[in-house]
Amino acid sequence: MMVKKGLLERLAEGPVVGDGSYVFTMEKRGYVMAGQWTPEVVIEHPEAVKQLHREYLRAGADILQAYTFFASDDKLNLPGHAAGKITTCKELNERAIDIVREVAGDADVLISGGVTMTPSYKQGKGKEAVQAEYRKHAEVFIEKDVDFLLAEFINQIEEAEWAIKVLKSTGKPVACTMCIGPTGDFVDVPAGECAVRMAKAGADVVGLNCQFDPNSGLKTMKLMKEALEKEGLSPFLMMQPLGFFCPEVENEHPGYAMLPECPFALEPRLLTRFDANRYARAAYELGVRYIGGCCGFEPHHIRAISEELSPERGGKLGEASSKHIPWGEALKTSTFLQNRMKATQEHWKTVKPASGRPGHPALQPKLMGQ
Repeated sequence: MMVKKGLLERLAEGPVVGDGSYVFTMEKRGYVMAGQWTPEVVIEHPEAVKQLHREYLRAGADILQAYTFFASDDKLNLPGHAAGKITTCKELNERAIDIVREVAGDADVLISGGVTMTPSYKQGKGKEAVQAEYRKHAEVFIEKDVDFLLAEFINQIEEAEWAIKVLKSTGKPVACTMCIGPTGDFVDVPAGECAVRMAKAGADVVGLNCQFDPNSGLKTMKLMKEALEKEGLSPFLMMQPLGFFCPEVENEHPGYAMLPECPFALEPRLLTRFDANRYARAAYELGVRYIGGCCGFEPHHIRAISEELSPERGGKLGEASSKHIPWGEALKTSTFLQNRMKATQEHWKTVKPASGRPGHPALQPKLMGQ
């Protein structure tokens, strides 16, 4: 049996490619209900989850996250929500890990188990109640022996610290990513201070996911990196931003939720594969070593990240790259002259995609709630 290198060992050697969107992608495919966004699809339609895992694996991901997002019992049992009548946190986690392990098979990929922000924290139930929810997750992750644990999509540093403490007690490597922008967390704790506190709580990997686009995320990561260096701390850095451009919400705590188009009309803002190339290169040059995506990042975006960072990963590529030539060169064999003329890196590096919608503003003049 092949002995896999662990997360921290891989990060010490070079960049690691994460996977992409599950919640948004599953909703678009008809398997997740918007609003609560809970993952009972792993019970109801496991084949759909397997297929998405396979697509990220083929794209070149080094990590496959078990689909446990928003699976805490307090989330599943919110008033007006039926998920808690179907399943429990324990069952969802068990099934999600079994599914991703089946897909991973003998591939050289790592499996992570993740936790997210809890309703118990927002409801002010206190540290003990919140950590009890996280322990339910952690117990299953240890029973199923996932490779590392991830606390993600948390918007207040206090809750992130509480989550990290629980996950760290398992002895597994722990990563933590907050959904914050350059202005800091939801109670205005600066981004740099958030990074320092995550590291001091015990996180081996710290960074960002969701809510903000790659450009805003890179600005926030720079603040985090500078604060960590000032404190003499050196956790690995991680980014899994939105796959949608939303520069006008950069300084808004809720991020893209402020956009009138969110969540059902964001497609005109979607990153191209070439934007994903640029993001991966910029993140790597900043010092980020765990590079993936969140809502909006589809398998072709992850393939672009994998291809962009292939030289730094010893030439490693996903199976999907056998059907793709970077920067449009596959068009050289097109039967259409118009496409053959675009078979150059220069064309795709300089093209400025349009929305195609007459009269559509470049940026929304107003945000929701203002």
